Amino acid sequence: MKPAALALPLALALAACQTDVPPPVFDPAPRCGADRLQGLVGQDAAVLRGMSFDGPVRVIHPGMAVTMDYNPTRLNIEVDAEGVIRRVWCA
Repeated sequence: MKPAALALPLALALAACQTDVPPPVFDPAPRCGADRLQGLVGQDAAVLRGMSFDGPVRVIHPGMAVTMDYNPTRLNIEVDAEGVIRRVWCA
């Protein structure tokens, strides 16, 4: 095998051995205010129209596509098919 052909596999092998990257830190404390908004659960989603929020908000309806990225400052509000708020959380 040519020396140049070994360069890529060797570089990949060395890169895989690096351990100086810290693991992701999980922040258990919600920072989107969901803890203060749990009273919305069970209410009609129409109450959201008159509200304002400090950070990003995502209202999730049935069948709606949402990203799986984690954002501890984003407020998520899940609404069921009848228009009732079923869940409020940070992510």
